[in-house]
Amino acid sequence: MLTARVITCSDAASHGEREDVSGPAVMELLVANGYVVDETVIVPDVVAAIAQEIERATDAGIRLVVTTGGTGLSPRDVTPEATMTVCDRIVPGFGELMRLRSLERTSMASLSRAQAATRGSALVVNLPGSPKGAVENLGAVLHLIPHALELLAGGKVEH
Repeated sequence: MLTARVITCSDAASHGEREDVSGPAVMELLVANGYVVDETVIVPDVVAAIAQEIERATDAGIRLVVTTGGTGLSPRDVTPEATMTVCDRIVPGFGELMRLRSLERTSMASLSRAQAATRGSALVVNLPGSPKGAVENLGAVLHLIPHALELLAGGKVEH
């Protein structure tokens, strides 16, 4: 059983001005697919706060960190930048696949900066902030995550 952590990146939710709906929706999808979610965290849209939570999760041995929020184009959308301050490599196919699936539902999908990156043997997936977008994007890549984690752990590569 794999353990995951969900981080919601939202100024409004972190200040109690809005209920976090995306984090619980992502957690529900992960649990339904056999993951254990050890914790859900809400942080403001601040690079240092987001990066610190990603580090805290991976330093605790969490191999899958899923963020929701902050992947758009507004000035406060900084989750991809925060992720890359603590991650090693980007995994372009995850973002490409998430946008491809989203394009089936909305012509605005190309404005999303959803992505995935690696930090050591951990995978960090940045999802949109809307509950529907977060669940749809995670659903698009969920089948890839176990193999990605196996590869990151040094597992055997089969072609």
